[in-house]
Amino acid sequence: MTDASGKQRRAGVEDIEIGRKIRTLRLERGLSQSRLADGIGLSFQQLQKYESGANRVSAGRLQRIAALLGVPVTVFYGVPGLRVKKKEERDDAFVYLQARGAVRVARAYAGISSRATKNALLTVVEALRDKDRA
Repeated sequence: MTDASGKQRRAGVEDIEIGRKIRTLRLERGLSQSRLADGIGLSFQQLQKYESGANRVSAGRLQRIAALLGVPVTVFYGVPGLRVKKKEERDDAFVYLQARGAVRVARAYAGISSRATKNALLTVVEALRDKDRA
């Protein structure tokens, strides 16, 4: 891809972030790369390149991805007017959802109706996390 000056444009930090969000939302919805790619007329290899941030996603294609995932296209962009935190200050749910099994855990948690059970589960998970840190 080239810019107005004819120079080759590489995917930047924003493109990597958009790709990460595409991947997270795809996994959250239980879609394979092939299924999402087929739904928007791409090869799964091209979708892999988008998800890894190796290739930039055009605005039109991002709109189709958003529609297929059932989210507004604005999900992929930062909120204007908010201070961007330094990388080490971020507490971004998308980062956590990329951990292996995280989406399954989130789905299971969302399926629990009892507030007491949810609180008990959080206590156990946080205790396990603290044990791993020690």
